[in-house]
Amino acid sequence: MFNITTELVRQLINSQFPEWKDLEIIPVKKSGHDNRTYRLGSEMTVRLPSHERYASAVEKELTWLPVFKPLLSLSIPVPVAQGEPTNEYPLPWSVNRWIEGDTVTHANILDLNGFAEDLADFLKELEAIDASHGIPAGIQNFHRGGNLAVYDQDTRSVIDKLPREYDQKLLTEIWELSLATRYQSAPLWLHGDVAVNNLLVQNGRLCGVIDFGTMGVGDPSSDLVMAWNFFDDVSRDRFLCRMNFDKDTVNRARGWALWKALITYAWNEPTSEASNWGKHVIDVIIRDYKSL
Repeated sequence: MFNITTELVRQLINSQFPEWKDLEIIPVKKSGHDNRTYRLGSEMTVRLPSHERYASAVEKELTWLPVFKPLLSLSIPVPVAQGEPTNEYPLPWSVNRWIEGDTVTHANILDLNGFAEDLADFLKELEAIDASHGIPAGIQNFHRGGNLAVYDQDTRSVIDKLPREYDQKLLTEIWELSLATRYQSAPLWLHGDVAVNNLLVQNGRLCGVIDFGTMGVGDPSSDLVMAWNFFDDVSRDRFLCRMNFDKDTVNRARGWALWKALITYAWNEPTSEASNWGKHVIDVIIRDYKSL
């Protein structure tokens, strides 16, 4: 991980984009893990990968976001400029237009069911974009849209070490069901990280989607994880019905959600916010699966 600071960002801007040298630079509060984001004046952001494994996302976003923008009804990042690597920061970086909105929470949504439908409609718009020249799933986007089996060992290892309060046999059953089928249709565009930190709200409604760094084309099931990690029972059904996928796709989606929840629960400090989130999602997945 790189030590990215306001001083470093100021140095990069001043040396490569001196026309913006007088603009204020402020860290964004919820900046994410893969990238660090800073406000640049009132209308732009600076986005810097936190590790070389995330650097390929810069070129992807610069190439594809301008293609996506006119085809989507919600706001998405608009690239303004590409920054070049330096000795102090040896990775590509980008400047984008600022998008107004607050990170989604259960408290700032007027209607959870309506939010579920709005998100589904956005994802359907994204999936409708021509994917014939898109980037296939793989290491570049941590296999989102690819074969979930690449995470089989990690998932089973966590299940085997869970506390006795968890039914390991049941969790293994859920996991194996998600691996039982493979996506057979034409590849579709997927965002790759549909999560609360990447969804923006204004006036109680979904207004924007950010951080397309893990985008790719392939199986869209990994974009459905919000069904279990954010929605309640009613809005989950509303969301999945609106997406209109078959049971196999939903089963794979549940597997993506389970994998993420398990490693977040097990790989973070016990009682930490991240670990508690993982535990909550595991419980939701179990309860939902038992109700089928």
